[in-house]
Amino acid sequence: MSLSGKTLFITGASRGIGREIALRAAADGANIVIAAKSAEPHPKLEGTIHSVAEEVEAAGGRALPLQLDVRDESAVREAMARAAGHFGGVDALVNNAGAIKLVGVERLEPKRFDLMYQINTRAVMVCSQAALPYLKQSGNGHILNLSPPLNLDPKWFAQHGPYTVTKYGMSMLTLGMSEEFKKYGISVNSLWPRTMIATAAIEFELGSRDAFKRARTPAIMADAAHAILSSEGRRITGRLMVDEDILRELGQTEFEHYRFDPAGGSLVPDLFLD
Repeated sequence: MSLSGKTLFITGASRGIGREIALRAAADGANIVIAAKSAEPHPKLEGTIHSVAEEVEAAGGRALPLQLDVRDESAVREAMARAAGHFGGVDALVNNAGAIKLVGVERLEPKRFDLMYQINTRAVMVCSQAALPYLKQSGNGHILNLSPPLNLDPKWFAQHGPYTVTKYGMSMLTLGMSEEFKKYGISVNSLWPRTMIATAAIEFELGSRDAFKRARTPAIMADAAHAILSSEGRRITGRLMVDEDILRELGQTEFEHYRFDPAGGSLVPDLFLD
């Protein structure tokens, strides 16, 4: 399974899971479009589109850094066209960009809900629309959304219903697009981590790195994404998958090396998983 010569358009790829997916694909010799807002260093969040571009090329891939706000559909279309022109097409779209605020309806500012909805749910539709003409030409097109299985237990709505709605919206679009794009031979899936993943976004939301002791590194998500994106002929499509589960399906049995802290104790399950 290799992504050599394939072109991946990854949103939110300037850090965290998006960056790790980019580097994993780059090791195969893939072309990586690093589409994110961070073009200049942030005082609290490491990584920019340019720093990741350097890492991609050092890992063996080719990089195109593009500053992009996924809320702007015109800019998304222009970026997708530029990517296709630069690399001769687009083979996979990874909708990784996300916004999070774990607050209930009573306290959440409407503008914050708008932000989560636009960057989570709406961007999946906008970016997928823009990528579709190029994915049709790929021969083995993929869309991968970073969103969870649909778990309707009320506990996942009680404390942060607005965020849950925006992430579940992504997953429902996955199910819809897998059927809608069947005629084009395009695979559409969602991927979610079994455990908390040690990323700057989680540190920023929680206010500290203490939870990282019981988290995994983004590498497990990158390995799972690689397995999905390198599959052929819609062998994997229309699924809302968990990273560990898909890797187990493919024969992997050992996961200890993904721990952020080998001595950190029991791992914390991620949201939406019982």
